[in-house]
Amino acid sequence: MNYITISMLVIAGVIHILPLMGAFGASQLISLYDVKIEDPNLLILMRHRAVLFTLLGAFLIYAAFEPSIRIVAILGGLVSATTFLWLALTTSDYNANMTKVIYADLIAIACLLVSAATLWLSKVN
Repeated sequence: MNYITISMLVIAGVIHILPLMGAFGASQLISLYDVKIEDPNLLILMRHRAVLFTLLGAFLIYAAFEPSIRIVAILGGLVSATTFLWLALTTSDYNANMTKVIYADLIAIACLLVSAATLWLSKVN
């Protein structure tokens, strides 16, 4: 059961780390999201977003090997992914790259829910 928890946290962590390349500039953000960012303020915000997702991803991976913080990491990952999913689904006309992000977040949510379930099952048994 512990191997499932660890694997699911690592997968969710890697999914959250994938946007890291966006921190390196506008061209990387274009390739990730197919959005043109001409406003330097928006560029700063999007690059910072990439760093924050990387920190969350690293925290999820760390939690895979540090049981005492797993619940907090799972909750953080679920809040992040479900919030993005809700924002995307309540907005119309997003592009194909954003659809890929939605699918990635659905996978992350599934991994985090499996991780939470295996963690709970290991506590009740």
